[in-house]
Amino acid sequence: MTARSFPRAAVLVLLILGGCATAETPIASPPPDPSGWVMSSGKPPSTNEFTALAATCESKGGAVEPCLSDLGLKRAQ
Repeated sequence: MTARSFPRAAVLVLLILGGCATAETPIASPPPDPSGWVMSSGKPPSTNEFTALAATCESKGGAVEPCLSDLGLKRAQ
């Protein structure tokens, strides 16, 4: 190989590695709907609060709704 073909080979290797890395990235599921949930105080959580709690539940794995209940949220009546 000549010195000129090394940059082309390096770019090719980086593109291949980049394609492999993005193929294994999991697709994020949409967060659950925050409407209908209230905190123990009776107030609805802010969008940021609900997103943070839902992300915590999703990182733990399993069902999101029971986890939200364990964290103090409950369904509005």
